[in-house]
Amino acid sequence: MAEHRLGIIMHGVTGRMGTNQHLIRSILAIRDQGGVVLSNEDRVVVDPILVGRNADKLERLAKTHNVERWTTDVDAALANKDDRLFFDAASTQLRAGLLKQAIDAGKDIYCEKPIAETLDVAMDLARYAKDKGAKNGVVHDKLSLPGLLKLKALRDNGFFGDILSVRGEFGYWVFEGDWQEAQRPSWNYRKADGGGIILDMLCHWRYVLDNTFAPVKAVSCIGATHIPKRWDEKGQPYAADADDAAYSTFELEGGIIVQMNSSWCTRVHRDDLLTLHVDGTLGSAVAGLQSCKTQSRVNTPKPVWNPDVPQAMNFYDDWSVVPDNQTYDNGFKVQWEGFIRHLYEDTPWNYDLLSGAKGVQLAALGLQSWTERRWMDVPELTL
Repeated sequence: MAEHRLGIIMHGVTGRMGTNQHLIRSILAIRDQGGVVLSNEDRVVVDPILVGRNADKLERLAKTHNVERWTTDVDAALANKDDRLFFDAASTQLRAGLLKQAIDAGKDIYCEKPIAETLDVAMDLARYAKDKGAKNGVVHDKLSLPGLLKLKALRDNGFFGDILSVRGEFGYWVFEGDWQEAQRPSWNYRKADGGGIILDMLCHWRYVLDNTFAPVKAVSCIGATHIPKRWDEKGQPYAADADDAAYSTFELEGGIIVQMNSSWCTRVHRDDLLTLHVDGTLGSAVAGLQSCKTQSRVNTPKPVWNPDVPQAMNFYDDWSVVPDNQTYDNGFKVQWEGFIRHLYEDTPWNYDLLSGAKGVQLAALGLQSWTERRWMDVPELTL
């Protein structure tokens, strides 16, 4: 059994998601478990170097988690031929340029989404990686969540029959930052910095819908900037001009209709921050990030509309919990392990830059739909 060292240049992991999901719960968890075991029982051990602009943050993060290497010099990190993989979780605006630079340095690449602000840039990046022969991946983390895995299993086993519709609710109240510190960075709410929930979340909904239900064929979307004034990380007020809520309808292949609300201006009164309610001819299901409940055709109650008396039925009682028949690992870590196996064994990997470009495409069409107040067809993308 051989051991292979994988040097990973991790750019932009001092932020909340980069630190928690990609560094601590993925790469360091893989390090602590002894690496990724390949099909021939070889083992890939990860050796990250943290890269960013703030030396103090990088040094503290590295010391806290026993990471030996960090630097503020991106060029020097890319010049190290012993590090094969470049990962980016920093600014969307800078991502395409950084990834091209990494490809030119001979690196394979893995990154967060959106991969770009516009479809032209996203497609150019995907073609560039293909032409240069760089293996590439884009994080599609929600597909590995237990709740969505259970939904996909129900679909694959014919539980729903013909799927009719999906209703999704995502979001929570992000504090404005004056009397309560905001949970998201201020750039999310400034157009000039690449902010906006449509660009952010429709990239997610593209891969979730395509892979869990059916390909997206059309979109109608309206956005809103509900809260026009917020306070930044230094306590200074600023104009929040990016959309902070999106109300979208999607038509999927086979006539499935999806209604999806995404909002950073909503107070949660549901089971989770993301819920998906799926109705089919033979059964329905409601999934959150972790749990999933079902109601089959034969267990469906028969309510009678009568607004003049209090509702006597408890509709929650007629749903059954889908059991945890397997152990679910962190979704980000699962995808990291899958991509690492792709690097070393050339195992199939569908979540590439073209898939990332499809997310940017849907977001761009959503923004166009909002501007023009009309439905937009979603053309097929190919390299």
